[in-house]
Amino acid sequence: MHLALLCALCLLPSSLALPLPREAGGMNEQQWKQAQDYLKRFYSYDSQTKSAGDLEAKLKEMQKFFGLPMTGVLSPRVVEIMQKPRCGVPDVAEYSLFPKNPKWTSEIVTYRVVSYTRDLPSLMVDRFVEKALMMWGRQIPLRFKKMRWGTADIMIGFARGAHGDYYPFDGPGNTLAHAFEPGPGLGGDAHFDDDETWTDGSSIGINFLVAATHEFGHSLGLGHSSDPKAVMYPTYGSRDVNNFKLSQDDIEGIQKIYGKRNN
Repeated sequence: MHLALLCALCLLPSSLALPLPREAGGMNEQQWKQAQDYLKRFYSYDSQTKSAGDLEAKLKEMQKFFGLPMTGVLSPRVVEIMQKPRCGVPDVAEYSLFPKNPKWTSEIVTYRVVSYTRDLPSLMVDRFVEKALMMWGRQIPLRFKKMRWGTADIMIGFARGAHGDYYPFDGPGNTLAHAFEPGPGLGGDAHFDDDETWTDGSSIGINFLVAATHEFGHSLGLGHSSDPKAVMYPTYGSRDVNNFKLSQDDIEGIQKIYGKRNN
């Protein structure tokens, strides 16, 4: 009897499943699960608490960061932002990898490219890395020195899936890259998901120069900016390669850490 009842329950239509909470808005179950995963990764949402209040607060936190109405409800606009390719570093400072505003104390910061992507010639990757670092270097009193072997302050490479830093990549789309705050060990290192299609901006794919400039901002100690015009904005968007440059928000942020460069 009990077995028959259990089988009957399993055959009930999905429409009789428990309703989603108010915070889900009109979204479906898959979108709601993806939203919770997003908030867990980028806004320190603890899904184990099962607290509707905590979930609503995290949604409002995200909405505030992206300049959206703070309703605490999952809207189509919020879902759209969550589905955009982006950096893997959290958005809100107190939950980020940069809680103490770390910085490099040496005037010379070394870097090394330890692995490459098949999407771009290695010389082009080297050139874009140098160009991205110099965008920051022109604003602050730091110099960057390339190393061909050994351990550098900023180790740069492409990888797929799990790659030894507890932050595995997730395949094409979603998280594109991540970087670590200045410091020993992994500090300063920048990793790029080799499951993406990396380009020089002339074809469909992820512009490596744009992504690298963003990640090196993290390597120097910057968190994310809520200014959509800033290089340090967390989601990726196509940009004019010929006119690509730091925004005033980026410049003010990096100079707050290191001061202005004395020409």
